[in-house]
Amino acid sequence: MTKKLKIIRVTTKPVAFNILLKGQLKFINKFHNVIAISSFRKDLNNLQNQEGIKTISLDMTRNISPIKDLVSLIKMVKILKKECPDVVHSHTPKAGFISMLASAYCKIPHRLHTVGGLPLMETTGFKKKILLFVEWFTYKCATKIYPNSYGLKKYILQNISIPKKKILVIGSGSSNGIDTNYFSRSDEVRRAANLYKKEFSLEKMFNFIFVGRIVKDKGIAELSSAFIKLNDKYKNTRLLLLGWEESDLDPIPKETKEIIKENKNILNLGFKEDIRPYLAASNCLVLPSYREGFPNVVLQAGCMEIPSIVTNINGCNEIITHEVNGLLIEPKNQASLYMAMERIFLDKILCNKLAKSSRKKVVEKFEREIFYDKLIDQYSNLQKEIINES
Repeated sequence: MTKKLKIIRVTTKPVAFNILLKGQLKFINKFHNVIAISSFRKDLNNLQNQEGIKTISLDMTRNISPIKDLVSLIKMVKILKKECPDVVHSHTPKAGFISMLASAYCKIPHRLHTVGGLPLMETTGFKKKILLFVEWFTYKCATKIYPNSYGLKKYILQNISIPKKKILVIGSGSSNGIDTNYFSRSDEVRRAANLYKKEFSLEKMFNFIFVGRIVKDKGIAELSSAFIKLNDKYKNTRLLLLGWEESDLDPIPKETKEIIKENKNILNLGFKEDIRPYLAASNCLVLPSYREGFPNVVLQAGCMEIPSIVTNINGCNEIITHEVNGLLIEPKNQASLYMAMERIFLDKILCNKLAKSSRKKVVEKFEREIFYDKLIDQYSNLQKEIINES
């Protein structure tokens, strides 16, 4: 019988495991022994129950904090020396930096890092140089880098010195694929959607929806301003915002906060664990993001047969083909966003056409089972290497 790998997976915060990678650790644990490391013991207890794996709490901050980062690094080294894993696989920038450095120091044979987005793409000056160095050092310590989109791979190769053979996109992209059976218009989802339409008076409205973190980099300022202009002209339009606001790393402008708070036709509904009924109650997803790795919500909307308006950036333009399953707009361009929203609102034939073709591409290229098979293949290759070396 082939020896199972001992795999440690690391993220800065448990939300990445609980939402973005939901179900993945449970699946891998069928074939190997998986341990998850992240912050916040309470959330990790929930993860332990959800995924059926061992968890270890290690506090890590998302922002740059030399003293706290050093403490995290020392604690990570202690954990790795105690657990002696075959593989350490990290997600998110800070978890990647801490765990790849600690793993290299402890001589863990296989050190994998998934890149799900690069904040440095929207920074400038000295801060960008620091972030570029951190990414370079993380990749240098890793033995394999997995960008979750082909556009992100291209950006890394153009801007960070890394051997091409070290970098690989798994399958067609994404970090977890998508459960196309779960994201579908089941009778249960339709009933819940109808209830929400009644509750929020959305029944005779054309409903735009945004799902994600309420931060500047997601284009919230442009979205709120474009919607106000549209809503002034077309009263039967509404905007739903689903997600939590982050006020520390990338806050939205004060005037945007006021617009969201004061405009009764913008429904700021906060974070929702199950977004399916809200998608089903909507006519179009809008994601005017400045940067992405690979946006899960665009896959989710497509599965729910909802067209998307997204910026023409990596990740987004790997899911959306212009005028086939959505519309592509220029980033940071309120006028481009407004014209796309007005077009999809007025042109019912186009909207229906995009909606009908939106699910097909997602099912064909990004089904979760396909992604999991590709990921297990990566671990199996490492397993063979370990056997051959022993």
